[in-house]
Formats: sequence, C-alpha cells, structure tokens
Amino acid sequence: MCGIVGYTGERLAAPLILEGLRRLEYRGYDSAGIATFEQKGIKVVRSVGKLDNLFKSLENTTLSGTTGIGHTRWATHGKPSEQNAHPHKAGSIVVVHNGIIENYSTLKSKLINAGHTFMSETDTEVIAHLLYYHYKQTNNTMSALLKTVKELKGSFALAVLNEAEPSRIFLARLESPLVIGLGKGENFFASDMPALLSYTKNIVFLQDGDIALLTPDSCQFFDFSGIAITREAKLVDISLSQAEKGGFPHFMLKEIFEQPEAFINTIRSHIVPDKGDIFFEELPENFIKNFKKIHIIACGTSYHAGLIGRTFFEEISNIPALVEIASEFRYKKNFFSKDTLYIFISQSGSTADTLAALKLCKSHKVTTLSICNVLGSSISQESDYTLYTHAGIEIGVASTKAFLTQIAILLILALKWGKEISVLKQGISKTFVSDLLKLPRLMESVLKQSEKIKEVAKKFYKYNNFLYLGRGINYPLAMEGALKLKEISYIHAEAYAAGEMKHGPIALIDENMPVFVINPTGTLQEKTISNVQEVLARGGKVITLVSDGDKLHHKFTEHLIEVPHINSYFDSLLTTIPLQLFAYYCAVLKGTDVDQPRNLAKSVTVE
Repeated sequence: MCGIVGYTGERLAAPLILEGLRRLEYRGYDSAGIATFEQKGIKVVRSVGKLDNLFKSLENTTLSGTTGIGHTRWATHGKPSEQNAHPHKAGSIVVVHNGIIENYSTLKSKLINAGHTFMSETDTEVIAHLLYYHYKQTNNTMSALLKTVKELKGSFALAVLNEAEPSRIFLARLESPLVIGLGKGENFFASDMPALLSYTKNIVFLQDGDIALLTPDSCQFFDFSGIAITREAKLVDISLSQAEKGGFPHFMLKEIFEQPEAFINTIRSHIVPDKGDIFFEELPENFIKNFKKIHIIACGTSYHAGLIGRTFFEEISNIPALVEIASEFRYKKNFFSKDTLYIFISQSGSTADTLAALKLCKSHKVTTLSICNVLGSSISQESDYTLYTHAGIEIGVASTKAFLTQIAILLILALKWGKEISVLKQGISKTFVSDLLKLPRLMESVLKQSEKIKEVAKKFYKYNNFLYLGRGINYPLAMEGALKLKEISYIHAEAYAAGEMKHGPIALIDENMPVFVINPTGTLQEKTISNVQEVLARGGKVITLVSDGDKLHHKFTEHLIEVPHINSYFDSLLTTIPLQLFAYYCAVLKGTDVDQPRNLAKSVTVE
C-alpha cells in the first residue's frame, strides 16, 4: 500500500519522482521521502504527513541528481515519524520498501550483534543494514542483494541505491507489486502504473522472485539465484486521463459516474448478443463441468461482491457456493476438494490476506480462479486462471466501479455456468444477455438522480449512527452500503439481514437511529416491509431504496430512492449506485477527505 517511484536518465530525478508520488497518493500514506545521487553521495530528505510537507522540506535543498527513488509510507512497524519514513540508509546503501518483513526482529538482533546501529523502528531499515552487511563482505551490490532476498521472510518490493554505483537502481519483488516503465535514454519504476503513464506506456510487470537492474540505457532481469531471465514489455493502452478527475470534484464521484462504461468494458468481451451466448476465452473448454461446488474467498468490498455472487451461482446455476473472508480462511480448518473451484476476488490483485489464502489453496493442489482489476498483479500471477474486470484505474480508496464490475463478472460467469450444465435454457440465456445490454442505459438513469440523493443526504448526514437492512441478495448490498458510509463519512453504520432486526438490533431504534432499507421488487419485498413498519412504529426514520413505480412504500415512507427494475439479480447492479452516492454526499457535507479517508489505503498489501 506504500507508494514507490524511481527514475534514472538525463533529466532531474526529483521533479519526476515527486510527480509520480503525487499520482500514487490514492494508495494511502502517512509520511514521504526521496533520495537522489548527488556529487557528494546520496541525499535523503524525509517528512511526516502529506507530500506538501516533503515539498516544504525541499525548499532550501537543491537536488540536482538524475537518478533517484521516492516513497510514501503507510505505517506498519513504527509510528508515523520522520525517523521512520523511507528511504532508509545504512552505510552506502539506501532502500525503499513496500510490504512487510516477518523475520525482521531476528535479523535486527543478528545485525546489532554484528555492530550495526539502528535509527528507526521499521522493518525496512533492517533490509538496508542487511544489504550493507553483505555488501561489505562481497563489494558487489548484486551479490549483496541476492544474499539479502534469500534471508527475508515476508513480502517486499525493494528499490536499492548504492553510493558506489551512481546511475544504477536495483529492484526486487516478492508478493508486492512493482512495474518498470521503459523510455529512451531513461527508465522509470513504480509500485503502480499511474505514476509512470505521463512518461511511458511501455511497461514491464515484475513477477515474484524477480530482480531488475536499471540504468538510463538498459534494463536487465534476474531471478533470486542471479540467473539472467527475460521479461517482455507490454504496451499498456491506458490513458493518463483515466487517473485524473475529469472535472469532477473527487475521484470517487468520477468513478461512480464511470460505472456504465466500466460495466460495458467488462462484459463486452464475453458475450455474443445475437446468439445469447456467453464465453470465456481464459478458461479451457468444459472447464465448468469439472466442479460441483464453488468456494469464494475475498476481503472487504470484494467479500461483499462474493456474497452477491453466491446468490448468482446458487439460484441461476444451481451450484452450492460458500463465501469466506480471506483473513479467517487462512487460520481455520479447511476441507480442500478437487471438485471445488476456489475463486479469489481482489480489486488490486495484491491484497495480502487474499494472496496468502490463494497460496494455501495452491499448496493443496486445488483449482484456483482469480477476479482482478490490475493486469500482472500478484494474485493474477499465482492463480491457475484469471478473469479481469475492466474498470480502469480506480483512484478513490472507497471502491465503486471495481465493486460493480466484480459483480458483473460473477453474474456472467454464473450465467455461463448455468447454461453449460443445462440448468439455464437457451431462450432464458438469450433473454438474460439481452437484459445485460440494457443495464448501462439504466445505470445512467440512476446516476441522473444524484441531486435527489444529495437532498436525502442533507437530511441525514449529521446523524452519528445508521442501520442498513436487506434480505436475500439485498443483505450484502446493505453490508456494502454500510461499509461505504463508514469508510468515507466516518458515520458508524451496521448492516443486518432484515429478518434479524427483531433479534436484537431493534433495541437501538429511536428517532436518532436512521434506517436505510434496500427493498426493490422481489419475492421478499413484503416481508421486508414488515420490518420497515417495525422501525416506524418505534419512531425510527427510514430511507427506502425501491423499484420504479413502487406503490407499497409510498404510503408510509417519506424518503424514497427509486431504481429501474429488471430482476433481482440484475437489479443488484443498479441498487449499488444510490448507496455509493448517498455515502459520497454524506462525506462531502461533513467535509471529510473523500478520496483518501483516514487510516485507509487503496491496496492492503500487509497482513
């Protein structure tokens, strides 16, 4: 979740690195720093807080070097402080690091006994000292790096400078993302592509166990044994404008409004409209028939998408599906089965708990499938098969279009599954595909209600607590709605299956506890209305999300938000949008940092 950027070439490195770090602010951070080769060695400048503080620290410092590295840190070991900020220096070695070193304490004790003195509380400084320890013995940076990576346990994306070797940057990756951008007479690297897109679209995705050596004119690759390997560059067709606000006040709002396009981009490579066919070129023929069960594993918003996906698989495809939180899955007894497909969902493809759960499954030799938004991510590389969502770059920390496209992939996979095992007949399949193509236009109609949703938010943003209720497929939507409100507005919100309200949460209901009910047209609608009546009878205030033309709720609910109705499965892609908009406007009205909420990061790459 930290941001790493580096450059080597003929231009001044500092401005390029700082601009790259700006483009990685969405990842979340609490301190920042930069290091460049100068005439008298490597100059390191660090600061606590936002990048503006680093800029202020640099006002009286001249950085004229043309090779350097930069970092934005999200604290794991050691509190946010200038002392704990990266880069870290030991002797002639300077390091920035994304990830977590699990055995840092053991290594630190070893190095202290060898005479090393530490200045910070971080696990990263251990890497710098370990590198310097080996460098003093070998007088060769590459040899020192090869020895170091074999001693480290955990995850890391490393960038290393050595004062003895100007214009050279050493990189190493294990379970943390790192990409290289190739230029002419210059080369770049970063932990994520937005930092590079202003300068090059010729991208190399490092894989686990890769080491790279960058100079202005070359890029060499090695494995952790030091053997030279080949990594091909890819021309990435992503415009920088995708990573900019495009006239919207926040990235999150822009990304909410990009959802119709993101949905089209995600499904269009998998459907043949005229025939009503759905296909996945990423999967072998008859792949689906190998499995009798599905096990979905994810975290946070992706977990909620998985819960919605379970409904798709069980009700459309008639196949049992289990959904678990990755951080729990890892530490419980599991019963692995060859006839179960294990599906891992992660927007970034680098979520630490999900990646660890994936590796656990692979160790038991079961089939794994990942659903990711980031090309070349750790999870996509580890999985047997990968289905990419095509949401485009998502800058806002609170996921919106990535969530919607995850639901979209799960839906069309369930439709394909149902048809493949003859549960879904051809005529019904063709109707479903036809309805899929209507969704972008219907999403646009929901987005046109944004001002109405803003007016509802104006009446509720000052409340300190919320309940979200839903039944069936609407329960995980309630969970996602509550999560969005918590993430960006800092309003405490809890989601419950509506039928469970009377088993405890009803005790909380009074005039100070608003209740957001997701209840579009469906088989459980009237039962949920009974729950709404229970809230109203106790003086609670209710916001209800319903289908267009609904007449049942108008009699007793003052605050209504209406969405188009197709069927309960497809409606989930429409009802999620008002939940996002309501949370967004509550946050804006409260004045919180919408795109970079406190204590959160876009990609959770540490346990």
